[in-house]
Amino acid sequence: MKFATWNINSLNVRLPQLLDWLQVNPVDAIGLQELKLTDDKFPFAELEAAGYQAVSHGQKTYNGVAILSRHPVRDVVRNIPGFDDEQARVIAATLDTPQGEVRLINCYFVNGQAPDSEKFAYKLRWLAALHAFVQAEMAQHPQLLLVGDFNVAPEDRDSFDPEGLRGTIHHTPEERAHFQSLLDLGLTDAFRMFEQPEKSFSWWDYRMLGFQKNRGLRIDHILVSEALKARTTACVVDRAPRKNKQPSDHAPVVVTMG
Repeated sequence: MKFATWNINSLNVRLPQLLDWLQVNPVDAIGLQELKLTDDKFPFAELEAAGYQAVSHGQKTYNGVAILSRHPVRDVVRNIPGFDDEQARVIAATLDTPQGEVRLINCYFVNGQAPDSEKFAYKLRWLAALHAFVQAEMAQHPQLLLVGDFNVAPEDRDSFDPEGLRGTIHHTPEERAHFQSLLDLGLTDAFRMFEQPEKSFSWWDYRMLGFQKNRGLRIDHILVSEALKARTTACVVDRAPRKNKQPSDHAPVVVTMG
């Protein structure tokens, strides 16, 4: 099986690129972030024609998340239960795969803007609520993946300039502690299970030749539960779509399981 995550940064703009990518990379399921469209504008028919059942939680202009699956989808949850949030950032679903049910939680984590901002305070509240939600989900679903754009570079090696950016957004001790707290629940960063090239990133700024100079961050992650960790055989960042004309500023991350 293969699962993926991709911040598509506007599904309206990037739908042809997504369909092309899925044709070459027929993953079992993928979590998308930053749809930037409402559910009534979601391209369900086009994705169904490509072999994917989709569930979405959209929002006009900003945010929005979706799960696309080749397998039956059920028990969909939108946003974090009990956490009052106007922003469409979380969608979870159970996928009935040939290898048993898999719970997929797909998130577009809060950016946070700057450590001294109200948006950062909101990020920390949101992260605390997510932790409780994931903990409850893991108690019910042994085979679980938490995927998405986390907006956290968890280690210095996940940043092109760890010293220059130390303490700035995506690099703060508070954000990294929250990332570690998710691992402490029994999740594993699938990408770090394997030897990876140095300076492996998943996001590059559109400005200042960010991609060409590999001035990036690894902020898109796939975390796997213990049951899935035992079956995980590979995890890679697919840089190819970042070379497209009018690309998303993020690249897909793909995990392979036996």
